[in-house]
Amino acid sequence: MSTSTKRCYYETLEVDRDADEGKLKSSFRKLAMKFHPDRNPGDETSEVKFKELNEAYEVLKDKDKRAAYDRYGHAAFEQGGGGAGFGAGFASSFSDIFEDLFGMAGQRGRGGRERGADLRYNMEITLEEAFGGKTAQIEIPVSVTCEACSGIGAKAGTKPKTCSTCGGAGRVRQSQGFFTLERTCPGCQGRGQMIEDACPSCSGQGRVTRERNLSVNIPPGVEDGTRIRLAGEGEAGVRGGPPGDLYIFLSLVQHQFFQRDGADLHCRVPISMVTAALGGEFEVPTIDKGKAKVKVPAGTQSNRRFRIASKGMPVLRSRQMGDMYVQVVVETPQNLTKKQQELLAEFEKLSSGNTQPESEGFFAKVKDFFGNRAS
Repeated sequence: MSTSTKRCYYETLEVDRDADEGKLKSSFRKLAMKFHPDRNPGDETSEVKFKELNEAYEVLKDKDKRAAYDRYGHAAFEQGGGGAGFGAGFASSFSDIFEDLFGMAGQRGRGGRERGADLRYNMEITLEEAFGGKTAQIEIPVSVTCEACSGIGAKAGTKPKTCSTCGGAGRVRQSQGFFTLERTCPGCQGRGQMIEDACPSCSGQGRVTRERNLSVNIPPGVEDGTRIRLAGEGEAGVRGGPPGDLYIFLSLVQHQFFQRDGADLHCRVPISMVTAALGGEFEVPTIDKGKAKVKVPAGTQSNRRFRIASKGMPVLRSRQMGDMYVQVVVETPQNLTKKQQELLAEFEKLSSGNTQPESEGFFAKVKDFFGNRAS
């Protein structure tokens, strides 16, 4: 490709001329993954763009080359002037891209030491336990470092040997046309070491499964789905690597009285028609094992809510408290005796718009509606 037909390196990477190193790298990673030949098999256009991206990034990531390019353009790299391309810098330029494409992040240069897996433990707690907090004891099966070999996986008195396939790097390179791929070493599975005489206690894994008892502190105010992290309590690492973490996922058991909404609690209480009409009071339990008195004024309608301040749930890691809301539901009498029916019928005769203003207003509107429609 001649100098006159080459695209500007900044345009190729879709960045401005004043882009810093971070923006260059970010744009390069995104575009390189988009046009990588493995993701676009048989697409010659993608191969060309992929090559152009590498050439542009090889120049602009280097301060001296970038300064020369800014001053002289593509001519700075003609006639052996240090032009970019698929040379010695290819692997270093694309190492982070390979990690994203092929899932090899974190495997290089560890000498076989790999971080242990994270574990998940599901725990159910009651609303009362979420209110006051608790210390729970749990028992989980977990992989721990083998004591017989101290986690290296080799039999006592022996040591792992450097993998002959990858030379201890854990990765091998493979050329495919004009580009090179780095993959996990098939001989050592990326560990960089081989064990010829495995530890009989752990079969060379460096880990064994044990039951572990742990104490979990659950703070007041936790909600359904809260995650608690116990650092270093996951599976032991491979070949003496660092352990993973343990995550406790909390779920709240449904309560017989309360429904939770954040830090607030709600409950529904049925009251009689007489209490709603004449007024009265009743007691309800609170989440702190106490009681609260609710006064119902005369003429209370169904679904009215009463607020009891600071009787809800604590806000996690705060001194604030939510509120408790009591919703009353007026219960219609059932299974009436003859005498009760007679009394209610008599009450109905004595009722007026003053005693039932909402019904009176509604049916007045209905009457007007039918009248207008008829006319």
